[in-house]
Amino acid sequence: MKVLIIGAHGKVGQIITKKMVESNDFEPTAFFRKEEQKSVFEKIGTNTVVASLESDIDSLAETIKGYDAVVFAAGSGGKTGDDKTLEIDLDGAVKSMDAAKKVGVNRFVIVSAIGADDRKIWNQFGIKPYYIAKHYADRLLISSGLDYTIVRPGALLDEPETGKITTTNPMDNKSVPRADVAQLILEALRNKSTICKIIEFNQGDIPIAEAI
Repeated sequence: MKVLIIGAHGKVGQIITKKMVESNDFEPTAFFRKEEQKSVFEKIGTNTVVASLESDIDSLAETIKGYDAVVFAAGSGGKTGDDKTLEIDLDGAVKSMDAAKKVGVNRFVIVSAIGADDRKIWNQFGIKPYYIAKHYADRLLISSGLDYTIVRPGALLDEPETGKITTTNPMDNKSVPRADVAQLILEALRNKSTICKIIEFNQGDIPIAEAI
């Protein structure tokens, strides 16, 4: 499966890319914004494309054309303002959906956030604009007609992969290693039963392939 990973230079994106390179099931291409980021991916021997989510839909469509699936793992990051959150996490995501649909790339996996549908918790973590962006990006993906999977992890940890999660009452445990998020995305792409599903999860005791 040829997969374009948008936001490949982010922490989760890099793990996804490396896992796909090591797998026999995927042919990944890393989509990132800066030319100087290319060396990260040259070291692991993957295809690359330097492009920007601030481009127009036609330009993004040319970049996306020819792939079997898109993984949207991009984010503006914690050091930017709310304007960039709206531009990347919301508008960048929606433009990517529109571009994928335009060129017939129907499989679309997006990294969202646990609780993105629950307005009651948006203020708890001090990042309400981030939750708003995720909420509406998810809603627009659901209505897009694409074969979507929405991946909603809890707080992301730089800890070793466990290979196990929980999707039952995931808010009871509020964190998960980034490597487990990446592995779940690979399993979701392998498993057609995840199409048109939202997967909310955190670390747990069920093997990822079984849990989804």
